[in-house]
Amino acid sequence: MSITRLADLADPRLTPRLVVKVGSSLLVDAAGEPRRAWLEALVAELAMARGRGQQVIVVSSGAIALGSRKLGMKAGGRGSLADAQAAAAVGQIALAGLWAELFAQHGVTAAQILLTLDDLENRPTYLNATATLGRLLDAGAVPIINENDSVATQEIRFGDNDRLAARVAQAAAASAVLLLSDVDGLYDRNPADPAAQMIATVTGVTPQVLAMADGGSASGMGSGGMTSKLQAAEMAGLAGIALVIASGLPQAPVARVVEQGIGTLFLPVRKSGALKAWLGGRQRMRGSLTIDDGAQRALARGSSLLAPGITAVDGQFARGDLVAIRDAAGKLLGKGLAEYDAAACRGLMGRGSADHAAILGYAPRSAVVHRDQLVLL
Repeated sequence: MSITRLADLADPRLTPRLVVKVGSSLLVDAAGEPRRAWLEALVAELAMARGRGQQVIVVSSGAIALGSRKLGMKAGGRGSLADAQAAAAVGQIALAGLWAELFAQHGVTAAQILLTLDDLENRPTYLNATATLGRLLDAGAVPIINENDSVATQEIRFGDNDRLAARVAQAAAASAVLLLSDVDGLYDRNPADPAAQMIATVTGVTPQVLAMADGGSASGMGSGGMTSKLQAAEMAGLAGIALVIASGLPQAPVARVVEQGIGTLFLPVRKSGALKAWLGGRQRMRGSLTIDDGAQRALARGSSLLAPGITAVDGQFARGDLVAIRDAAGKLLGKGLAEYDAAACRGLMGRGSADHAAILGYAPRSAVVHRDQLVLL
């Protein structure tokens, strides 16, 4: 059984494990104060979900906004990287304490996990996060997750909690992700246009769907926008996880989604295995391999990527690094772990397997990217 409508988010059989992401503009007001009444109502809804047998994970923004007010920083603490890191260090204490206090009112224990991009890009630490999440949920706790902004630099940042929520959902084997934002859902054009129409259901994030996105954050407080939400939907979809974009502005936002059916539901078109879902969700690629039409057709049939189909090699990467696989026009087709470093790939590209041993000076491997370590997007 799988989710087919928004009401299914409240069904423990279809959604036994739910990830809920809360944006900064919902959690913190313009003065940098917590929107306490709204948060109390949301926590009551999440406690109700647990009461009907669902496990809940919260991905919460708001640390920088809360900390910047306490430190008296301008620009919401985002004036510089140093400001953001300092504000996060102060705000994270307040944020965790707030969630813990509100859940405790319902007899629920909250737990804090801070993650960076590297934590989930690296396979061993990803598996550690998976184990920790599972144990916390089994123990009856609600994990409260945020990016570790106090140590994260631009190179190791998710950059927004939409994609973090999707990645956490993969790690936790969740059934669905609910992104609470300041918009009702995905519109076919900018919602400011009077002719804009909200889309109720999306099956697969296509280039046409991506073209509908507006990359900005409406509140100016958060770091995401519709583009990041669609990228999150792609990431979740690789693992067979449904994702919903809905407004968190009402006092009881989950009830509005479930009972009134207001939001956009993204249905996954397939379910990759755990390793391939992890590969597809990784964001840091070390290089790229451009392939010809014949290789593209072979990959679509489930084959590995072989050297004769490679037409260009870009970047400097080592064996085992993640590389992008692109067509002649530069479109991203997939991601995979390289069996050779960049120099060897350049020597092998376009050459038949009979030449490989002589080029390399040792027995060649079966593929440049093996199908078991490759995911198509």
